[in-house]
Amino acid sequence: MIRGTVLVATEICKACELCITACPQACLELSSQLNSKGYRYAQLKNDSCTGCINCAIVCPDSAITVYRQLKTMKSDAQKIS
Repeated sequence: MIRGTVLVATEICKACELCITACPQACLELSSQLNSKGYRYAQLKNDSCTGCINCAIVCPDSAITVYRQLKTMKSDAQKIS
């Protein structure tokens, strides 16, 4: 299974919310804090991200980077040890 995480360039984000709408896992939200331009920026709210990159594709300012990694299962981790 693949798992993902999102990094948002908080100073670039303008809170357009396109990424929040595009996320099929509903794992993004606007932060309660403001960046230096006065915008609430997008942030990851839970760890259900699958790394689908929808958020990065729709971001008009390229403020989002998505990282993907394989989710290791307990049986796989035991085989490695």
